[in-house]
Amino acid sequence: MPYVITQACIDVMDKSCMEECPADCIYEGDRMLYIQPDECVECGRCEPVCPQISIFHHEDLPEESKHFERVNAEFFTLGAQPLGSPGGARKVGQVGHDHPEVGA
Repeated sequence: MPYVITQACIDVMDKSCMEECPADCIYEGDRMLYIQPDECVECGRCEPVCPQISIFHHEDLPEESKHFERVNAEFFTLGAQPLGSPGGARKVGQVGHDHPEVGA
């Protein structure tokens, strides 16, 4: 997973990153945004536009945020109807749930 959205996005969701992402790989949960790891092209355009400083390249994740690499990936595989890799957030819209660690 190239880029990861972390806890600073929870309950803020500025969405500047969604506007900047050319791959349309940033999906909206109820409380935070998530990067689909298979769709991210690792361009890095999302990272500098985030006013909460919640996006990091996976190799640069702060120690206290490393588990968000797993949280972002699992968001697309958990639930009764997993999203998988739908090929673009715009056509999906707001997902309506979060990863259990975020929704709690």
